[in-house]
Amino acid sequence: MKVSIINRIFIVLLLVVLYSSNTFAKNIVIVATGGTIAGSAQQSTDTTGYTAATLGVQALINAVPEIKKVANVTGEQVLQIGSQDMDNEAWLKLAKKIDELASSSSVDGIVITHGTDTIEETAYFLNLVVNTKKPIVLVGAMRPATALSADGPLNLLNAVIVANSKEAQGKGVLVVINDTIFGARDIAKTNTFLVNAFDAPNSGAMGYIQSSKVFLYNNSSALNTSASEFNIKNISALPRVDILYGYANAGGEYVDYAVNTLKVKGIVYAGVGDGNFYKDVFPAVQNAVKNKVAVVRSSRVGSGIVARNGEVNDDENGFVAANNLNPQKARVLLILALTKNNDPKYIQSVFNKY
Repeated sequence: MKVSIINRIFIVLLLVVLYSSNTFAKNIVIVATGGTIAGSAQQSTDTTGYTAATLGVQALINAVPEIKKVANVTGEQVLQIGSQDMDNEAWLKLAKKIDELASSSSVDGIVITHGTDTIEETAYFLNLVVNTKKPIVLVGAMRPATALSADGPLNLLNAVIVANSKEAQGKGVLVVINDTIFGARDIAKTNTFLVNAFDAPNSGAMGYIQSSKVFLYNNSSALNTSASEFNIKNISALPRVDILYGYANAGGEYVDYAVNTLKVKGIVYAGVGDGNFYKDVFPAVQNAVKNKVAVVRSSRVGSGIVARNGEVNDDENGFVAANNLNPQKARVLLILALTKNNDPKYIQSVFNKY
């Protein structure tokens, strides 16, 4: 009897030791792509005029020793660019790497360090093409790593905390920045330099991180990740889709140039108000549709729903209404829709679901 009690005490103590040494912690991979979070400047007071993507992934991890208390963390450097240079090839490379990691039984969650300029587009792309329920969290910074009050280290720690949490499982791709958790579909950069540069104008944040604790309040009803019909395993190239901007007295020749010279497969028009066209643009987009170019009406406003068959008869003209996706997000979704079909009815069904 005494031996049995001693054995039990020994087992309990052993479990405590193992747990405290992170033996049972989840395995989180940090995938680095560059950006301001990995940037450096000549002086600690410089928050502009810095060089992005100068630090490698291991330097980012080493700068936040608290991460080791949260999870078993490893790093991979997949890209090293400022996110203003993100392109289709980089998206495909990154998505295939994330898909590979998510498919591994030894990986429990993924954090991606990324520049803030296009983080919302990359997040939405991954949200549509990586079919997994494992947490995928993008993170960036508004100040370089050398800044006196750099926001990157805490953002990175918070991202690992979220990726390590059960709350983040099956929630689609998330973006963590400034103590806030955003859904990939809804996040938008709304300021050029402030630390609180991001918002979700149509739906609000999904949650927050306070004192290393995750609080998630909202879920996205749009299809994503494991429920998406798009799969990076089946995508080897992406069609060209351009965004054209609407304004007073706009000319239709820019639409003609995109169709006839650039040979685009799709156009997202960032229209005025409810996605409207200036009168000289209207015949040009009608002609684009006749030439089998998909035309999606979005809005330059920044929030709100573009009403189908509102002030523009979409059914009659073969246009697609972007719902409440901003132009850059609408472009991502149109690119993926066009990898399957260029029928406006199909594309509209995609915009209704995603």
